[in-house]
Amino acid sequence: MLRTLPIASPSSLTVSTYNKTSLPSQSSLKLSPFCVNNDGGNNISYCYSTSRRLALFQLGAAIPQSHFFGAKALKLLRAEGSTIEASTSGNMAPTSNTVTEQNVLDWVKSDKRRMLHVVYRVGDLDKTIKFYTECLGMKLLRKRDIPEDRYTNAFLGYGPEDSHFVVELTYNYGVDKYDIGTGFGHFGIAVEDVAKTVDLVKAKGGKVTREPGPVKGGNTVIAFIEDPDGYKFELLERGPTPEPLCQVMLRVGDLDRAINFYKKYTIAVMGYGPEDKNAVLELTYNHGVTEYDKGNGYAQIAIGTDDVYKTAEAIKLSGGKITREPGPLPGINTKITACLDPDGWKSVFVDNLDFLKELE
Repeated sequence: MLRTLPIASPSSLTVSTYNKTSLPSQSSLKLSPFCVNNDGGNNISYCYSTSRRLALFQLGAAIPQSHFFGAKALKLLRAEGSTIEASTSGNMAPTSNTVTEQNVLDWVKSDKRRMLHVVYRVGDLDKTIKFYTECLGMKLLRKRDIPEDRYTNAFLGYGPEDSHFVVELTYNYGVDKYDIGTGFGHFGIAVEDVAKTVDLVKAKGGKVTREPGPVKGGNTVIAFIEDPDGYKFELLERGPTPEPLCQVMLRVGDLDRAINFYKKYTIAVMGYGPEDKNAVLELTYNHGVTEYDKGNGYAQIAIGTDDVYKTAEAIKLSGGKITREPGPLPGINTKITACLDPDGWKSVFVDNLDFLKELE
C-alpha cells in the first residue's frame, strides 16, 4: 500500500499554511539520549544516558541524501565545516567570538540540515508498534531498552534512519498514559489509497475520526485516525513518495511570529521542495487562540546543524529561548544546544559531524 522511492534533492523551500480547525510534565520521564523536561513553568531539566546515540529531527538547507551520509560525506563536511578549536576546558568552541546578525543570517542559509526524528511518549510500546506496522505500514527499525534509566525506545519509519524521517517512541516504565494537550496537532502519512487504509485501520480495531473524502475546498482525499495513545494521524492520498511520513503539525499562537522564527533563522518553516516528496513542519494558527496546553506526550524535535554555537546565536537573535548553552555532552562529546521557540515548542540542535561519527 505504501511504496517508497529514493529521495531526491529538494530544489527550493516550500512554505505552506493551513487554518484547521492534564497530566503535569514529569521530571522523571526519559527521552533518549538526552531529554528536555518542562515542568510547565520556566524550569527546564535535562537527562542524558551515555548508552544511547543521538536521535535527531533535522530541518535546514537541503542537500542530496547520498551526499549527506557516509564516509565521503563525512570528509566533505569536515573539509567544508566551520573551523573550531579546543578551549582550555576541553570543550570545543568557535575560533571567533565576533558575531553580527548579518553574518549569522548568511551562515544559516548555507547550514546543512535534514529531518530525522520526532520524539514522543507512549503508554504501551508493543501495542503502538503493532498498530504502526500493521495499519500504517511502518517498519520497526530498531528498539533499545535502557533499564538503568527505566525507559525503552523504538524507532519506526519507512526506510533507514540515515535517509528517512522516522518516529522515536519513548516508553517510561510504569507510565501508561500521557496528556497530549491541545497544542500538538497531528502527524501526516501519505498513502496511495486512503479508503483501503481506513478499512484496514477499522479491521485492526483502530479509531477513525474523519472518514475518507476530499479536503474542504480542494481535491486531495484525506482521513483522520488515532493511534492507541490518541495521537492523530492525517492520511493523505498521494502517489508513490520517497517520504510517506510527511508532516508534523503543531499549533502556534502567533503565525507571523512563528514563521519569522523558523524561516528567518532556522530556514525551516515547512520544508524543502514539494510536499509530496518531503517531510514538512506544518504550523497552524487558529484565529483568536494565542496559547495551547502542550501536555506531556509530545516531546521535541531535533535539528542537525554544522555549528551549534552559531545556531545558538541565531536562535537568540530570533527571540528563541536557549535552555541549554551550546557545548559537548558528557561521555561522547557530541555537541548540542537546546531551545524553546516563541510558543514554547522544544527543539534540540545537534552537530552534523558528531552525528555522522555516531552512525559509523
